[in-house]
Amino acid sequence: MQLKQQTALLLTAFRAGDNEAFAKLYDMYVQPMYNYGMRLTTNSDLIRDCIHDVFVRIYSKRGDQIDNFYSYLIISLKNRILDEYRKQTNASDIPSEEYHALDSGDDIERSYITGETECSRQSKVARLLDVLTPRQRQAFELYYIEERKYDDICRIMNMNYHSVRNLVHRGMLKLRENRMLAM
Repeated sequence: MQLKQQTALLLTAFRAGDNEAFAKLYDMYVQPMYNYGMRLTTNSDLIRDCIHDVFVRIYSKRGDQIDNFYSYLIISLKNRILDEYRKQTNASDIPSEEYHALDSGDDIERSYITGETECSRQSKVARLLDVLTPRQRQAFELYYIEERKYDDICRIMNMNYHSVRNLVHRGMLKLRENRMLAM
């Protein structure tokens, strides 16, 4: 009788409550599983414990249908060994695909320089905006920062169109005059 057929008969008997059939399945597959486990690790105690855990799981879920028993055993053993290594090394349960690559030293330095440059730029802009009158600053922020249209700014500031344009224009001239002071 072929191994696959014999396995199918033993599984059927085991599901029907025959514990002797379960023992035969264990005896048939324990050595191939051990051999496979030795390819993953040389820790024979760990391999034996994991094989035992796999068979305990099968025993406790007696009614589950398993199509390819040998593949199920091998995959379960591999997963069980990996779980144990995760526990032993305090590794995270998060899949490795979800981790972002760690930055190299050059990338960290580059991001630091970029951050410092941006911070410097923001402080220059703040110093420049301080030279504007409050109304010029408000119009300037609405137009350039919030990217609003002149019509919106007119409604917000309760001013006519030409006054708002003049306010923004005079503010720009004042910023150009004071540009070198902010550097």
